Amino acid sequence: MTSGDHLLARLLKRPDTPSTELPEPARQHPAGLHLHLNHHGQVLHMTGSLRHVLAQQLAADQPLPLHDFVLAHSTLVIEGLPGDWQGQMLDLDFPGLGEQTLHLRGWVQPSNEGWLLQLIDIGDLLLERHQARSREECQAVAAQVSEHLRACSLARLPVIVDEQLQTIAQRWHMPCVALALLDDEAQGWQIHRQFAAHDAPALWHHQQPLGTLLDSLNGTAPQHLSGNQPGINQPIAHQPLFDQQPRLQALFGHADGFAVPYCDDRGVAAWLLCGFYSAQEKAPELGDRDWLLLLSALAGPLLSRLREQQHHLQLERMELLQALLGTGWWEVFGADEIHLAPSLASVLQLDDTRLTLDDWLRQIHPADREELRSRVHALQQHDEPLSLCVRLHRGDAQLHQPQLNQQQLNQPQLDKQQQPIWYRLQGQAIGSGDSRRLVGFMLDISDMKNQQQHTAAAHARLDNLIASSPAVIYVQRYVEGALIPTFFSASLGPLLGWNLEDCAAAALIERVHPEDRDRYFERTRHLLREGSVRARYRLRDCRGDYHWLLDEAKLLRDDLGLPVEAVGLWLDVTEATLAAEQVRQSEERYRILVEDSPAMICRYRPDLTLSFGNRPLATYMEVEPAQLPGVNLGSWMSDEQRQAFLQRLSLLTPELPVSTAEISLQLPGREHAWWVWSDRGVFDEQGRLLEIQAVGRDNTEVRRSQQQLTQSAKMATLGEMATGLAHEINQPLNVMRMAIVNVLKRLDNGDVQVDYLSDKLKRIDAQVQRAARVVDHMRVFGRRSEIEQQPFNPLDAIEGTLSLLAEGLRGKGVELRVGENTFTARVRGHVDQLEQVLINLLVNARDALLSKREADRGFKPWISLTAERDAQSVRLWVEDNAGGIDARLLERIFEPFFTTKPIGVGTGLGLSVSYGIVENMGGRLSVANSLEGARFCIELPVVAEG
Repeated sequence: MTSGDHLLARLLKRPDTPSTELPEPARQHPAGLHLHLNHHGQVLHMTGSLRHVLAQQLAADQPLPLHDFVLAHSTLVIEGLPGDWQGQMLDLDFPGLGEQTLHLRGWVQPSNEGWLLQLIDIGDLLLERHQARSREECQAVAAQVSEHLRACSLARLPVIVDEQLQTIAQRWHMPCVALALLDDEAQGWQIHRQFAAHDAPALWHHQQPLGTLLDSLNGTAPQHLSGNQPGINQPIAHQPLFDQQPRLQALFGHADGFAVPYCDDRGVAAWLLCGFYSAQEKAPELGDRDWLLLLSALAGPLLSRLREQQHHLQLERMELLQALLGTGWWEVFGADEIHLAPSLASVLQLDDTRLTLDDWLRQIHPADREELRSRVHALQQHDEPLSLCVRLHRGDAQLHQPQLNQQQLNQPQLDKQQQPIWYRLQGQAIGSGDSRRLVGFMLDISDMKNQQQHTAAAHARLDNLIASSPAVIYVQRYVEGALIPTFFSASLGPLLGWNLEDCAAAALIERVHPEDRDRYFERTRHLLREGSVRARYRLRDCRGDYHWLLDEAKLLRDDLGLPVEAVGLWLDVTEATLAAEQVRQSEERYRILVEDSPAMICRYRPDLTLSFGNRPLATYMEVEPAQLPGVNLGSWMSDEQRQAFLQRLSLLTPELPVSTAEISLQLPGREHAWWVWSDRGVFDEQGRLLEIQAVGRDNTEVRRSQQQLTQSAKMATLGEMATGLAHEINQPLNVMRMAIVNVLKRLDNGDVQVDYLSDKLKRIDAQVQRAARVVDHMRVFGRRSEIEQQPFNPLDAIEGTLSLLAEGLRGKGVELRVGENTFTARVRGHVDQLEQVLINLLVNARDALLSKREADRGFKPWISLTAERDAQSVRLWVEDNAGGIDARLLERIFEPFFTTKPIGVGTGLGLSVSYGIVENMGGRLSVANSLEGARFCIELPVVAEG
């Protein structure tokens, strides 16, 4: 065979598995194409089976250039004329049907018509080469991944795994890739590490638990997972996978996925999960063996390093545990050799870990040595398990210790040095025949053994203490809802003279005092319900005397929460109970004495905060006695009274602890109260005032009588002065009036200026007449004379009142709200007296508003003055927004000399006189609280016209 034949045979060789799907004609006939060219390179006609799959076909008798049949990059190969191509191997790519590309190779040779271009299909050859290069690259990547994982440190292992996953994902264009390992502790799969491209959603995260989700996959070969619904074009083997495992479909984001298993001696140990990825489309050149090789290079070294790390950690934990517990393993070889763990040999201060059995037994205390020897022999001969607690032999070090005195022996450190070292030995035989071994461990239990000894000694001391004390420890067993006594300490006999048989359930209840049996039954119910109880009752002893017992018990339950038994303590508190009863009776007598006293008794701190007050004091304060502690006594005093009170307390000393004074208070719902108050200071050892004890009595009535006597004297003086003053003032007023009348007569010439002056003088005349009426009223008031009443319009009184007070009210910032009164009505009386009533009401409202504004600068005061009428009466309303009058004061508001103003301000006569004026006119003066303040009403009967 010639070299050309060899070349043709090599070119015609095809692999068993084609890389692309060809139309059926190309599969049934030999792949060949013959193009007949003219000398200019134009195609005259075509032959061969491949001509049917070309995208460009040749029309009859219409030659086309060869460039029209090939792809653009192949036109460089056929530059020039066909004669230039002779002797060259031509690789040309032709566009085929269905967007496929035909890879052809051939040569030209002369023919009768021109040139013959013979081409054969080399697509399979190119695919085979591409697959070979891909496999080589996959092996190179696998080798690189394996080398990086084996060479890195354990600390950088997670970082290196992330880098290798990123390398694999970027090389084969995987949006999401993760490595899932089998978690032995959680008995399931777990995402060890993962990588996701920046433009891909994160399907997984580090350390994500997967449970047994991956167990449903076939672990013998890579799994191609389709997220689409099963269809005609989907392989049958893949169709039911996601339908049976919806959670597995969700794991891959309901999209295409690819999973590669890794198996070792333990079975499937790892999975490479590829999300949003189809290996058949993205990497068709890689087969199952290539993927398995790639994952083996990643998972094999990683699992080896992780298991190595886990084994190292387990060894460290074991060594640390042995060192902390003072324990270690031992193993017997042959008949007389034993091997100890290094940590155990170090604790026992041995130079070698291997020693004879006799040398090992010499480390044991002589009191336990022979028993251990016998147990080891039984283990060797008869496979009897070894379990024994022994003490170590301290050797001569204990014999040569210096003599210590009693004080040194009591020191905790020396006491600890004298304590024996206890070890628990356990061992057993494992294996059989030549592989039979004797293995065990030694555990330091010195603390537990010594604690047991101390506990036993403490129990003994406690038993002796309880036996000689007035306390009795008892245990009651729970049986079907009842508590049956099962144990009493030895102190029961000295205390009550009874034993356990004498205190059975029924007998014990009979010995409880009849008055305390209900309390005892309640104690039992409370103990069963709450789990603990503290009660006090009387119990009869063998001599018939009763003892007061303090019973404290707790209910013990099992693991299911059901009652098991009650453990309690009886403490004889007879003497303390009797003493407490005497104290209680004494306190009761003291309480009755204090509470029933008519005097006010209290205690308070130096800042006047009450700590106790009896009922009379609470009655004055209008609170309950329990509400007095915490109340400040100074809150009912004015600033001056409070400062004087504190000043008086500051003068108290241990030598002069008593002080008496009369104090003034503003009590709820009443005028100022006056108390005679006596204080006694209580001091500490340094002379500091701690508390004040006080007794007081009410002196208000005496004070009020004194004020009334003083006021009566003032009124008598006022009457005397008013009569003379009225007579003296009335004469010049008449002269002034006559002078004004003469001026009016002289100026009566009709001039404008004169008219203006005339108007003014008339107004002065009216005011003079009005002053005369006031003076006349003062004279009448002084001698209590009777004046005949005349009909008048009440609106005139409103106008006169406003003319006197309007400007003054506005000057003080009080808004005056006057209603529009257009009605006409007449009442009988004195217009100036009605003005006096209105003036009193407006002045009282003004004082209340100004007082409130002093406390609240943002307050906007106002007074409303309105009038209304019906067929029978006229009503004048005076209302303000000062907050109203205390409801407890409304009944006394019109009493003579009653006032809520400070001492020395106001006489308490204004409203009383006003009430009398209105009553003399046949009307009624009343008061009520509105939403914002007080509202006074003057109601007068209307006089019939005619």
